[in-house]
Amino acid sequence: MAASLVISAPASGVGKTTLTLALARAWRNRGLKVQCFKSGPDYIDPAFHAAATGRASVNVDSWAMDRATIVHLVGRGTDADVVLAEGSMGLFDGVAARGVCGTGATADIAEMLGWPVLLVIDPSGQAQTAAAIAAGLRDYRAGLRLAGVVLNRVASPRHEDLVRRALADAGIAVFGALPRHAEISLPKRHLGLVQAEEQAEIGGLIDEAARFVAEHVDLDAVLRSAAAWSPEPAVKGLNVTPPGQRIALARDAAFSFVYPHMLEAWRAAGAEILPFSPLADETPDASADVCWLPGGYPELHAGKIAANAHFRGGLRAFAETRPVHGECGGYMVLGAGLTDADGIHHEMTGLLGLETSFAKRRMHLGYRLAELAAPMPGHQAGARLRGHEFHYSTIVAQPDTPLAVVHDATGAVIAETGSRRGQATGTFFHLIAEDR
Repeated sequence: MAASLVISAPASGVGKTTLTLALARAWRNRGLKVQCFKSGPDYIDPAFHAAATGRASVNVDSWAMDRATIVHLVGRGTDADVVLAEGSMGLFDGVAARGVCGTGATADIAEMLGWPVLLVIDPSGQAQTAAAIAAGLRDYRAGLRLAGVVLNRVASPRHEDLVRRALADAGIAVFGALPRHAEISLPKRHLGLVQAEEQAEIGGLIDEAARFVAEHVDLDAVLRSAAAWSPEPAVKGLNVTPPGQRIALARDAAFSFVYPHMLEAWRAAGAEILPFSPLADETPDASADVCWLPGGYPELHAGKIAANAHFRGGLRAFAETRPVHGECGGYMVLGAGLTDADGIHHEMTGLLGLETSFAKRRMHLGYRLAELAAPMPGHQAGARLRGHEFHYSTIVAQPDTPLAVVHDATGAVIAETGSRRGQATGTFFHLIAEDR
């Protein structure tokens, strides 16, 4: 049985990821097997989890996935000593309308699996009020159990004492208090943390975080507060159909946003994944029967992509006989052109007429439910696909035939319909699951 916890907070930016990585590495250093998960649609954090634990991490999502899928995914914790699920945003933050089995809130996963919540509280600019916030989170929803609290960024011993006393009066355990420590700050960019594979020093950062947290947090007390958990038997596998038998997958610093469970599901269904790098001017493998361009940061590499004529010509040749699909950044690269943040226009592959611009950034964020008007790789017309959209690009032109009718989580129709032309299709959302 594994000691299981959900790590959450009142809000984003409080230190959930740093604490998760530090605890995972600290327990791994003690010889324990640690399995991490990410609650919600974040596709960056699982790679950090893997760097800390040496084990692949996947997303679990109550809005997009059914309970059976979530049970299947967390089953990989069967042989672990410790299981940690890192939350997204605040503990109860989700969308207004319920999805498959919840709103996407971290609390949904904690309640569904029976895992206690370890709260990260940043009491900057407050003292006793931090206890009121923690008590409010503890009591807001029946069915959740609060394991306790770790304080982050305490200003002084006096500040820590004030907060600890208030939390003790509220009956809430404090497992430790972390002073400010700039050396373990993870670098960020506009879509979140700079990806783990782009940071050569990530191992050292995680080691330092583990050392620091072990010095200030009672790791044994945290483990004692965890739930003893055994996975339920999975009644089915993932409801994901691979887009082809041999999948040419763009994979480099510009094309890296892929949910790990999607790739695992493709392989489990017998598909072979053939990575290639557009930034290295490579083309899809000639033996592939489909090409998939995931999201990432094409806006940071637009000049390089435009200059790589071998890649662009090879992709166009591939699309003459076989399907090509792009998600978000991949969709933009399938378009006619991309204008970067400096206002410079770059020619893309031209398989679709899409024109996008980062010159005037506008955030697009949220769950998406798409009803396909035409087939795309792996899915027939009429399929209902659940995904998530997060980017800052503006559509200048989207002239091709719409691929789908796309709704946000409230049911409202949105303008980002995706496109199709010939063998090419694209969407702004990243696929998580198909309704069945």
